[in-house]
Amino acid sequence: MPKGSSKKPRKREDEAQAAVRIMETIAAKHEETEVEITAEMRAAAAAFGRIGGKIGGVRRAAKLTPEERSRIARGAAEKRWGKRK
Repeated sequence: MPKGSSKKPRKREDEAQAAVRIMETIAAKHEETEVEITAEMRAAAAAFGRIGGKIGGVRRAAKLTPEERSRIARGAAEKRWGKRK
């Protein structure tokens, strides 16, 4: 007859494993609730995206030197008109 329990001892989870388990639990609960996205919500998101794009592009271009802008444009043109199959 074997001595002690025949079950193997469970390994304790570390902090990272506990964090992953908690996040998966939260994500599972979040997926259960559905939010209805309305046309107004879509319009507002699109407006915010346009505002950010207009500001960000202008500020980025202002920071670049003419050489950097030329290098970026050349790379984009090569990607666009480069090897076509």
